[in-house]
Amino acid sequence: VLQNLSQTPVLRELLKEAKMPDTTVKIEAPELSMEPQLIKLGQPGPLTLAMYQFLTEMQETKKGVVTPKELFAQVCKKAIRFKGYQQQDSHELLRYLLDGMRAEE
Repeated sequence: VLQNLSQTPVLRELLKEAKMPDTTVKIEAPELSMEPQLIKLGQPGPLTLAMYQFLTEMQETKKGVVTPKELFAQVCKKAIRFKGYQQQDSHELLRYLLDGMRAEE
């Protein structure tokens, strides 16, 4: 899931902008013929910051191995079921991760 998200340029760019407090983000959807939306973001939450840091590390690292320790800790705070390293479905992680980030808006 995290490898796929790391290859989503729009998400990486949005997180890059969102990490700055009180940023205004312009969202355009040309295929929907809608007016661009300007959204003012507040202070990013800890899950959003951890996601940004992890994706940045994945893109910039030369080590080859990246561990999502801080991101996982933040996910566990939002979804207790992930504590204890038990087997979980990847779609559940994706849902809790994105829902958790959205709740921090």
